[in-house]
Amino acid sequence: MNEFYQALARRLAALTEGCGVMTSNLANSAALLYGELDRINWAGFYLLRGEVLLLGPFCGRPACLEIPLGKGVCGTAARERRTVVVSDVHEFPGHIACDSRSRSEIVLPLMREGRLLGVLDIDSPEAGRFSGEDAAGLREICRILEDLPGWESYQIL
Repeated sequence: MNEFYQALARRLAALTEGCGVMTSNLANSAALLYGELDRINWAGFYLLRGEVLLLGPFCGRPACLEIPLGKGVCGTAARERRTVVVSDVHEFPGHIACDSRSRSEIVLPLMREGRLLGVLDIDSPEAGRFSGEDAAGLREICRILEDLPGWESYQIL
């Protein structure tokens, strides 16, 4: 993991330390990512409820309220429980266009004890914006969030 993401992970850990309220932690996490990542236009979370991802805390333009598992980039990452990096969303079959400015996207599943919690979703207006380095760094961000107390307040499958 590069120096930028190491520093970002340290900031996130300090920002969430001692807070057991997931809504607050996710809101601050979205704000931190939105403020620190360059060349992005949306950063936030979709949280699992049954077979649907519901919009959670985010920064950016208004977004889709619900995404069925398996649909779009977020639903695919959630169903397959893997990071999905899309260089050009216009070439992704079934892409859900919440913000027409978005060109590339990275989505990482949030997991705890083998159970899906939701996804971290980040969009960019620039094609090819996200790299393997971003995936590794953001995976560490997800690990910090996955280990936080307070998830039990969400209905998790």
